[in-house]
Amino acid sequence: MPGVRQTVTTEASRDRVFAYVDDYRNVPSWMFGVTRFTPVTDHTSGLGATYEACMKIGPKNLTSTLRVTEWVENECVVLTSIAGFDVRTGWRFADGADGQTLVDVNFDYDLPGGLAGRALGAIIEPVVGQAVRQTEAALRAAVESSDAA
Repeated sequence: MPGVRQTVTTEASRDRVFAYVDDYRNVPSWMFGVTRFTPVTDHTSGLGATYEACMKIGPKNLTSTLRVTEWVENECVVLTSIAGFDVRTGWRFADGADGQTLVDVNFDYDLPGGLAGRALGAIIEPVVGQAVRQTEAALRAAVESSDAA
């Protein structure tokens, strides 16, 4: 499964960063390309919470149904697709030096085989690294701003 790994360092506290990432209402404002992130279960946080998501990458809209498959408060959130575009994304939170927070981000995806998969790969692969960097910058700006408190 191709993917991207990145570590984000922020001046915000771990509980603040985790709470911001864990709140589904914030996702479209900081995650690159996400145009919709809507809960489909009554609970909207924690293990088993499920969302319908749409991500625009280039000219393509990719839809997925994502379920939280791993969740530990202030430590990790992992979402795995159960339908649609095959993706697994994980966010792991740790204390850094001098009150900083380290966020390890994993974004793994699987493309279909054949011509369709190669065509989709030609669209997605050039922007994945850029998407992670923009997501990192947007997340850092949001959690370090006075508005995120």
